[in-house]
Amino acid sequence: MNKLKLGIPKGSLLNSTITLFKRAGWKIETNNSRSYFPTINDKAIECTICRAQEMSRYVENGTLDAGLTGKDWTAENNSEVEVISDFIYSKVSRKPAKWVLAVPIDSDIQKIEDLEGKKIATELVNFTKGYFKAKNISVKVEFSWGATEAKVISGLADAIVEVTETGSTIKAHGLKIIKELMTTNTQLIANKNSLKDNQKKIKLDQISLLLKGALLGEKLVGLKMNVAENNIDKVICELPSLNAPTVAKLYKTNWFSIETVVEIGTVRELIPKLMNNGAEGIIEYPLNKVI
Repeated sequence: MNKLKLGIPKGSLLNSTITLFKRAGWKIETNNSRSYFPTINDKAIECTICRAQEMSRYVENGTLDAGLTGKDWTAENNSEVEVISDFIYSKVSRKPAKWVLAVPIDSDIQKIEDLEGKKIATELVNFTKGYFKAKNISVKVEFSWGATEAKVISGLADAIVEVTETGSTIKAHGLKIIKELMTTNTQLIANKNSLKDNQKKIKLDQISLLLKGALLGEKLVGLKMNVAENNIDKVICELPSLNAPTVAKLYKTNWFSIETVVEIGTVRELIPKLMNNGAEGIIEYPLNKVI
């Protein structure tokens, strides 16, 4: 069997990626914290753990058939790969992350033009150089191995380009954001030649479909309740739904069972309204996947 060689991102996304795959139906197990070749309960897939920053290079050159990485790193590496689908599953904010330009809060730099002739520290070097070149602003961009916020605080750089989800870490370091340069999220990318293999393409489409279903399932819950016939219209009017709710008559009664799917954030307000309109025996249950 010609297995699909799949890259799993190392670092902050590793645990959340493994959790997401578990919800989707795949169990990925690392033998220990240093193992780069985890097992997976699918004979058609072979997993390798590597840094998100390098993933697109390995996918482009065919070392991997596919992998999960940020679209920022694919852009940074200028990799020629196929994007199968986009995902957002960071545990922090469930929103796309942003690469921002930040300076000390007391800096005289107020806009990007003020950085003419200045030094910028970042891990996203190629993208940052390209961004300022397109704006005709001459800057010196230096690679930062980490602790990028400290570079500008200690005077080693005039500004930084750093990734953030909420901006709280930037503010905590006494910095202010003066420009958002790029939004990014996790993508499932594939080698273009690998997609010519029909079995691998089918497997990638399956992974994409079920991961998306697992992510959607995290945002929704199922609701089931019993309602007397004379209260059905009032209850249904309160129900948001992916489609029309399912309504079934209970055996030899004038009562009905109503079942629907709603956003998890609406439940605390919705359940009291349903009860006030005659719903009884309300059950809320989690959804593993919604396809």
